[in-house]
Amino acid sequence: MVRPARGVPGNDFSVEDVRGTFPEEIEVKPLGRPVDATVRVPGSKSITNRALIVAALADGASEIENPLFSDDSYWLMDALVRLGLHVEADREAGLVAVGGKGGEIPGRGVEVFVGNAGTAARFLPPALALGKGPYTVDGVPRMRERPIADLVGGMRELGAEVRYAGEEGRFPLVVEGGGIRGGEARVRGTESSQFLSGLLMAAPYARETITLRVEGALVSRPYVGITTGVMGAFGVEVEEEDGGFTVPGGVYRARCYAVEPDASGASYFFAVAALTGGRVRVPGLGVRSSQGDVGFLEVLGRMGCEVEVGEDFVEVRGPAGRRLSGVEVDMNEISDTMITLSAIAPFAVGPTTITNIAHTRHQETDRIAAVANELSRLGVWVEERPDGLTITPGVVKPGLVRTYGDHRIAMAFALVGLVVPGIRIKDPSCVTKTLPEYFDLLRTL
Repeated sequence: MVRPARGVPGNDFSVEDVRGTFPEEIEVKPLGRPVDATVRVPGSKSITNRALIVAALADGASEIENPLFSDDSYWLMDALVRLGLHVEADREAGLVAVGGKGGEIPGRGVEVFVGNAGTAARFLPPALALGKGPYTVDGVPRMRERPIADLVGGMRELGAEVRYAGEEGRFPLVVEGGGIRGGEARVRGTESSQFLSGLLMAAPYARETITLRVEGALVSRPYVGITTGVMGAFGVEVEEEDGGFTVPGGVYRARCYAVEPDASGASYFFAVAALTGGRVRVPGLGVRSSQGDVGFLEVLGRMGCEVEVGEDFVEVRGPAGRRLSGVEVDMNEISDTMITLSAIAPFAVGPTTITNIAHTRHQETDRIAAVANELSRLGVWVEERPDGLTITPGVVKPGLVRTYGDHRIAMAFALVGLVVPGIRIKDPSCVTKTLPEYFDLLRTL
């Protein structure tokens, strides 16, 4: 299935609007002084796409405030409209209206294209099982390489009918529909927490109470907390006990829901403060943030930064003289910020070791290999291991950074260019996956 870029039906929000016009490469200009800035970061992708799914399953009309308008949210909104649900996106007002039908999926025989949006790809199939089907779910070639068998296995254990349209264990999927029986299922947690999140969000509409038990260590665990938090905000409480998650039958209640700024996106700007010995404040994040990636602030604190977390802001001040300390850190729960740390590690005093991130080899690209390759091309000594990296500080050379179509590679390595002349980022348009205005925000510094 190949779908050309187009707008969300009935809306003025399109992939073309998100992507705008990007050159083939961008040279990042060094700042030349410590940064001193307040940066307003768009809404969280992780929260936005969970809120879209839950609102689509709710009974009635919901409004989502401060959603992220990006490639990933575009493909999910596009899918919901093609499935017969009302979605009205207003970028200027920062609102998305979603008309839910109480767990009903109106469309039948719909082909759903998710681009390279991992959240849409993992969240939609369990929700589609509630419809009458059949539904085909597919994405870009990289999506066909990403794991999906654990989600399919969990759906089948719960009585949902789903099959592979091609290679076993890979997209495209065909979800036959007909509902979800319920009961108990085991879900491996070692590949992605998104499988568990997808099953949880559809669970209230199963015919029987659902209990999901996690096998093995659960990677990126805080994201499951985001999922249960969004579900609770829409009126369905998840009970967590003895390594299991139990979801009673129920109906999500429509509501107005505000999305907090993206903590993963904010990590790049906090890193600018760290690199330059300056100050960056991000409004909207604070002590009550539900996002696990605020844990990156603790890493920066260990490196010598001053971190202040207020009620409605976070401020980071880099160490005087830019003397960052190298760290050793398990980044399993905050792996989306792994590349951010890797980009500033060459400028620290002492090596930095990142562990327990083997699952990042199965994301938009093999992130461990990509980081090792690109840092090495810039003259940095890197030891690559199956589950992590050790980065030894040294002189960073100018050069062209390949991004592998991965938004986080582009955003993190652009930080290097703020302190090293001659850093160019290839295919900068990939940042539209989660933060289309990233390079504009950098320029404001």
